[in-house]
Amino acid sequence: MLLSVATRPLHLSLTKAHSEQFVDAALHVHNFNRNAMMSYVDSILEPGEHIRYRTTVSSTVYFPALLLAVFAFGFLIVGANHRDTEEFFWFLTIVSAIAAIGAFIPAWFRRLTTEIAVTDRRIILKRGFIRRSTIEMNMQKVESIDVDQTLAGRLFNYGNVTIRGTGSSFATLRLIDSPLKLRTSVTAAR
Repeated sequence: MLLSVATRPLHLSLTKAHSEQFVDAALHVHNFNRNAMMSYVDSILEPGEHIRYRTTVSSTVYFPALLLAVFAFGFLIVGANHRDTEEFFWFLTIVSAIAAIGAFIPAWFRRLTTEIAVTDRRIILKRGFIRRSTIEMNMQKVESIDVDQTLAGRLFNYGNVTIRGTGSSFATLRLIDSPLKLRTSVTAAR
């Protein structure tokens, strides 16, 4: 039955008004889906405001999960080669793998839900998904930008950035990817 309905020619007489309504409805659905996938920063930009730099939390937040996954793999290899203590190493493998997954998911979610952007007018920081925390600072209010990088931070290009505004307001952004580029973008936009 469905095949016979689908193969019969469909004759509709659409007026110009009907076709315009159909196109408008299709465009509305397309814009709704595009806006649903739009980032927070893109959704709050003012008319004429342009993003100069965008970053997020450094991928080094995955390091503990990666380390636990390496331990799990090592326990798996050792357990496969030592039959006398096989159960013990299987237990260690499973515990390490679960801990790796448990460390990966929050790190992934933190990286996914953190947005940092420098526009030509302001600095925007958004953290969180359900409980959202946002900080916005106008470029005219920025007094200084401090970058703090450890040796590992210099090697893997991450660090903490403290943005000080006029008065006593300041925001510290921790484990930020490419902090020097963020500082350069802010100082160039002022």
